[in-house]
Amino acid sequence: MTATIFLRVPLGLVLLALAHLPPTIATAQPQPSSPARSLRVSQDGHTLERPDGKPFLYLGDTAWMLFVRSTRAEAELYLKDRADKGFTVIQASALSLFDGVSAANAYRHQAFLGDNPSTPNEDYFQHVDFVVNKAQELGLFVGFLPTWGNHWKRRNPDRPPIFTSATARAYGVFLGKRYRDKPIIWILGGDDNPTAPDERAVIDALAAGLREGDGGRHLITFHPRGPGLSSTFLQDAGWLDFHMSQSSHAALGHDTGLYIEHDRKLSPTRPTLDGEPRYEGIQVGFYLRDHNRLLRFDDVEARAAAWWAMLAGACGHTYGNNSIWQMWLPGRPPQFGANAPWTKAIHHPGAFQMGHLRKLYESRPWQHLQPAQDWIASGPRDGAAKVRAALATDGSFAFVYSPEGQPFTLDQRRLRGDRVRESWYDPRYGVLYPIHVGDTKGFQTYTPPTAGRGQDWVLVLDDEAAGYPVDLP
Repeated sequence: MTATIFLRVPLGLVLLALAHLPPTIATAQPQPSSPARSLRVSQDGHTLERPDGKPFLYLGDTAWMLFVRSTRAEAELYLKDRADKGFTVIQASALSLFDGVSAANAYRHQAFLGDNPSTPNEDYFQHVDFVVNKAQELGLFVGFLPTWGNHWKRRNPDRPPIFTSATARAYGVFLGKRYRDKPIIWILGGDDNPTAPDERAVIDALAAGLREGDGGRHLITFHPRGPGLSSTFLQDAGWLDFHMSQSSHAALGHDTGLYIEHDRKLSPTRPTLDGEPRYEGIQVGFYLRDHNRLLRFDDVEARAAAWWAMLAGACGHTYGNNSIWQMWLPGRPPQFGANAPWTKAIHHPGAFQMGHLRKLYESRPWQHLQPAQDWIASGPRDGAAKVRAALATDGSFAFVYSPEGQPFTLDQRRLRGDRVRESWYDPRYGVLYPIHVGDTKGFQTYTPPTAGRGQDWVLVLDDEAAGYPVDLP
């Protein structure tokens, strides 16, 4: 990207032109000797930021099979929709989860010639190039998974994985060089954990190859098997820039904030986020039923997962939909009960509501928020109604989330300013309702406007003098 800032033409035209060049031409630009990272970890170690210091809210969507199953027209449709809804990162795997590495993409091209990871197929990766370039054109980062876990994890003694330390490093160099100038976040792992020394060696080699190939330009994280945390296996990994957890799909009312709390206590300090929470539309626990009715997670559960994690101190959050991650369409074998074409699932309510979260967060200097559970004097402390709170380090604003609209009590004395403005934010529709400005501070009980499942509310408390907006776009 840095090579384009010296051109005296509109950036959009440059990116459009690059998207249609063969990858050997598009990646042949001279490279700076010390490339700046496209994103970096903040000084306090808790958030991500752009090179100019502006905070970057990682708002991801899982489209693991995007590179493999989508045509170029379909990829463009999907990416434009996600950009319009406010997502900032698209998580996708270069290799298929299904049918091994011999699986062909929408244009019948396989990733490797002869299923050999040492011989990447140029035709296949030109399609990956198109998707990455289109994401760049739309202002999106790609959470790029080089391989799914079943290609490096030894699960069957009679069928060794295709990646060794040597081939993993070479593959990492190939990808790093090819996407050096693209808006990439590397995501290793792929729903598996390195539990044996040889498996860890493969992951370390892949990370080393990526670093060699891209010159250290891009952040690297690790997507673990769920429920689980990258920190369990990789806290000692020098190449790991931020942690990722997978709270997974096993239970209703599962508090995603617990994963974030765990990682924030570790040393060295790293940002952390939930990279795969319960998907909207997936079967609860993959099989649970209620009176012969199959239970599925809905937007209520997707919202709670996001707000719990963010208020626990995450640097962002990933949404997921059961039909979208697999790019399911009628005629394809459905995984975990997928029953809505992805072209319709992109309009499910949970995706819109992730944008509402981003809108409120970015209306204030959210990077200064710190978890503040001890600030809650009374209120639900566990279960589906658990209240979570976060307070800015300077005391100028706070967010408190009540998933089921249950009352809670706060000690207002930790807030800055002589006058405190109180508002309710509706995370379902993205509307902020100012309710009161007060000049006294004490123990105050707040009762949300409505209560019950799906009636979640965010209390927003502001130092009136700070001038934070009341009307959100």
